[in-house]
Amino acid sequence: MDEMNDVLLSRLMTQCALGKLYGEPEPVSGGFMHKMYRVATDKGVFAVKHLNREVMARPGVFENYARADSLEAILERHDIPIVPSLTLCGRKMQQVDDDYFYIFNWQNGAISDWNTISAAQCEKAGNILGRIHAIEPRDVPHEEPVPCAIDWHAYTERAVMAAHAASAESGLDAQKSELAALLSESEELLDYAQKEVNRARESLPDIVCISNEDMDPKNIMWDDGAPHVIDLECLNYGNPVSHVLQLALQWAGITTCSLDVDNVAAFFRGYLAAYDSGFRSYPAVFGLAYTWIEWLEYNIRRALEDGFPEDERQLGIEQVRQTICRIRYIREHEEKIKAVLENICYTVTTEGTHA
Repeated sequence: MDEMNDVLLSRLMTQCALGKLYGEPEPVSGGFMHKMYRVATDKGVFAVKHLNREVMARPGVFENYARADSLEAILERHDIPIVPSLTLCGRKMQQVDDDYFYIFNWQNGAISDWNTISAAQCEKAGNILGRIHAIEPRDVPHEEPVPCAIDWHAYTERAVMAAHAASAESGLDAQKSELAALLSESEELLDYAQKEVNRARESLPDIVCISNEDMDPKNIMWDDGAPHVIDLECLNYGNPVSHVLQLALQWAGITTCSLDVDNVAAFFRGYLAAYDSGFRSYPAVFGLAYTWIEWLEYNIRRALEDGFPEDERQLGIEQVRQTICRIRYIREHEEKIKAVLENICYTVTTEGTHA
């Protein structure tokens, strides 16, 4: 911990009347974008999120955080098991000079390993999402979705040109050649995935609700079997059908290409016990599982464009590998997952929501 941060966090805790530091703040894991610290004072132990300055410089970021803070307060009032940021001095986001922070009471527990998630955990996570969606769902006027229109062939050609240029300059660049080959051999798959995404979005019901699209396994802490949702900065209004399908698949292992279909059913079982929108066509919107193509495009750009530093480009190439592998895995298991979704719809229709 460097001395500057030490002083900054000391000022923050004093400003918020949370006491004097007791020992040095300890860095802890807490996401890719921001820094997290365990901070002990003579008044208690806290988790402090130090927001990334570059993120805070983006247009509209304060409006986004203000909306998330407001929705988080609604979840608090409805007793959703979350770890909310503390409201201090009349606000959740705190400022010291040009730096911004959120402060939380320290929450004991641990995040589940993505490869060892149980059906019981999936059911509890699904139930929490259902409780959030049930707070204030509402019908909205129909709007045609903006279609996803990524030109995969154009990206393939760019990757091929980048590989040739790298080879001419400094010998064969294996990574850029691999990127070109990956995109070339995956064009048909990616075109299919894009069509399925667009078709699914057109089939979504016209409903919005409070939702936490980022409530994947890394954002729930388990303390003696009890779940506590953390990292709520992505709270917003969204489509419940889209979010429950995508989160059910993530909790069931789609992200790590280790799908357990029983966990898909468990997530939906918990969800539907708390909220039922009446939607019965989940197989028809399965294409939402392919929204990974948008993350893929970002990483292709990160790997190919000059505006990214070398470490970002390397990360982009690695994410392209992983994401194409994931999309291929989803395609291979599509019919099996659709059968599970069909059975969920049938069970709810014939036996009722709480079956």
